[in-house]
Amino acid sequence: MNLSTALKNKDVVLLDGAIGTELGKHGLMGRARPNLDNPEVVLKIQREYARCGCDAITTNTLTMNRIYIESHNVGVSVQDVNRAGVEIARKAVSEGQYVLGNIGSTGQLLEPYGTYKESQFYETFKEQAGILAESGVDGFIIETMFDLQEAMFALRACKDNFSLPVIVSIAFSSETKGGRTMMGNSAQQCAKGLTDGGADVIGANCGEIDPAQMAVIVSVLKSATSLPVLAQPNAGKPQLVDNETVFKMAPDDFVRGIAECLSAGARIVGGCCGTTPEHIVAVANLLKRDE
Repeated sequence: MNLSTALKNKDVVLLDGAIGTELGKHGLMGRARPNLDNPEVVLKIQREYARCGCDAITTNTLTMNRIYIESHNVGVSVQDVNRAGVEIARKAVSEGQYVLGNIGSTGQLLEPYGTYKESQFYETFKEQAGILAESGVDGFIIETMFDLQEAMFALRACKDNFSLPVIVSIAFSSETKGGRTMMGNSAQQCAKGLTDGGADVIGANCGEIDPAQMAVIVSVLKSATSLPVLAQPNAGKPQLVDNETVFKMAPDDFVRGIAECLSAGARIVGGCCGTTPEHIVAVANLLKRDE
């Protein structure tokens, strides 16, 4: 079964949890250098998720596009860091598990709010998607997008140039008033735009909301699209403790929120910031009980 078939036909698809916050536990900040300097740590994290029974593992390549790398002085090769991300994820999975090429924001704004042109966004996403595709991913997941317009350029770059399935996930700041991103896009607007743009799955991840609040967003998305809907909440709302952002929600509480997301119509679930293999095992156990 290829990924497209699984996304369409499997009752619930289980994704992995956070990579960034797990790397932080190993004293590794940022996503770029670990793929190249500490691949064994990335592999350890991803193997732990794979053993949870995930259907798919995401590559450690969020924001590893040319605009982000150059504007943030990350100091890595776009090609090397993305290729390494796929190679590590491929080593982590077993037969029947898929690898999703992870694409995130440029961290910049388009004209007139920023200095970047639409063509620059499109080309940077096309370049990253091309490296991920050539390296052997089964599909793309465009996630943690705060701006629908930027998400649409990433989606177009993938759909125009590659035949792999594309998941697009938006980060919402609030579930009230129909759900809103940091840039003011409503959940309904996101659902319509991404569906019309040819996404295979749409959904929500990260943001400033907890799992139960994400269930409200899922309900809005579900009412506005016929596509499968994804939910990957954080382990609770982010909290600032001693100048460090932490996520304190325990696996049992997280699972209760995931259950609400499933009841609201989510068919692809996983975890974002602060989630661990323990959170994902708890979700896997929930899905087994529901079979």
